[in-house]
Amino acid sequence: MLIVYERVSTDDQNLALQNDALQVAGCDKIFSDKLSGVKADRPGLQQALNYVRPGDTLVVWRLDRLGRSLKDLIALVEDLERRQIGFRSLQESIDTTTSGGKLIFHVFGALAEFERNLIRERTKAGLQAARARGRTGGRRQKLTSEQIAIGRSLASDPNRTVTSICEHLEISRPTFYRYIMPKVEPAPTTKTTQVHLWLRVENNNKFVRRKKKVRETIERMCLSRYGMQKQGKDSCEYELTIAYQDDQDLDKQIEDLLDEMHSQADLEDCFIEADVTEIGTERSW
Repeated sequence: MLIVYERVSTDDQNLALQNDALQVAGCDKIFSDKLSGVKADRPGLQQALNYVRPGDTLVVWRLDRLGRSLKDLIALVEDLERRQIGFRSLQESIDTTTSGGKLIFHVFGALAEFERNLIRERTKAGLQAARARGRTGGRRQKLTSEQIAIGRSLASDPNRTVTSICEHLEISRPTFYRYIMPKVEPAPTTKTTQVHLWLRVENNNKFVRRKKKVRETIERMCLSRYGMQKQGKDSCEYELTIAYQDDQDLDKQIEDLLDEMHSQADLEDCFIEADVTEIGTERSW
């Protein structure tokens, strides 16, 4: 079956032009959305994706009717391919059920990867520039070595409670467990570490005003799973707790996290600078 998805943006008058082309293609069922392509909720598209079955082909009038970005489009078509569902775009004459159509999307995928590499290089260059200006990442320890020694001495007294020690040193419970008596409950083959993240989010140009939204999305989608502790409401600094098997696994998790944050920013036409430092060591990413 040929299943159609059509979308009319706020700049279009109606669906007539799309309908004419899609009717000629001989489509069996049509799903529609009438909204801007940058909006996340597209019920018509979701209904179409739920409806199609292996052997069907999803048809659109033009590529920009389907994907909000090249990355979004590639991911959607790859998902269709995994489900053994074809994809056709009438205006661009693309049909992934043919070898030529598959080749075109492989080229698109290579371009998307090239774009991600450029973003990564630009972010690293921005970080190097920030370091050259004296921004090396990390922050000063909240307690002095003398305070830590006093706290540990008090903690060795079985008659002392955590609350009384915190009141004596005028510190919070998280600070107590972080510096005086860390709570470490590693699994036999799993270690945990705390890292400090400095994260800057900026718009790509003066016409974009999405950096606040991007930061909130990154906090919700990327950082929350690491027990994120933000240093203040408007702070650029976070503490994360990461469980890992070995140094190679830790490196991979942090690289994946940085890539994920880059991608979230790129989706909203923004970019990031990020600096990750392991607390208590000299390791940084």
